[in-house]
Amino acid sequence: MSNTALSIQALHKSVELNQQTIKILTDINVHIGKGDSVAIVGSSGSGKSTLLGLMAGLDNASNGTISLMGNNLTEMSEDQRAKVRAEHVGFVFQSFQLLPNLSATENVMLPLEVLNQKNAQHSATSMLERVGLSHRLTHYPSQLSGGEQQRVALARAFVTQPDILFADEPTGNLDTKTGNHIADLLFELNSEVNTTLILVTHDEHLAKRCHHTIRLEAGALVNAS
Repeated sequence: MSNTALSIQALHKSVELNQQTIKILTDINVHIGKGDSVAIVGSSGSGKSTLLGLMAGLDNASNGTISLMGNNLTEMSEDQRAKVRAEHVGFVFQSFQLLPNLSATENVMLPLEVLNQKNAQHSATSMLERVGLSHRLTHYPSQLSGGEQQRVALARAFVTQPDILFADEPTGNLDTKTGNHIADLLFELNSEVNTTLILVTHDEHLAKRCHHTIRLEAGALVNAS
């Protein structure tokens, strides 16, 4: 069985704007092993979030191949990619993306219910306890601090025990102390569940905690270590 979680070959992404072709990513080649932690870094506009979206099958490449857990995303329809994401992928966003009309527990239960998994409430409660929110189970997002909302988002991302977790600036909206706590949780869960962690960050300290770094400049890969 392959030990590769994600493989990208000769990836290009461009868009048409005012009858001009704008190149966003050029000839990206990356291989990420199962259980690895990888930081995607670079200045604003370098293509980091675009690359993350392509890796997760949220967007279509112009050219090249993306294989996620053995599934060739570039040959799939959106419905097929959505099925792969549901089975293999978790997400943590800078803006949390919690549903405002659902409690913390209900937000974490949601991906389990999509997968028709039994004991969703028990699993959600256990994961919220794991991230230190046993006293916030019935609270709604508007009743939670930014750090608490991000911990709910982390619990939701990890509750399905995904093969790959994508995180886009997961500490970007948090103060330093809270951001460090969220980072600790990310790496603890990455280690415990052997989830492959791929994150976009401007935080060089956070990037250094990862096994590998992918650095982009103007849509090109300038360093991978």
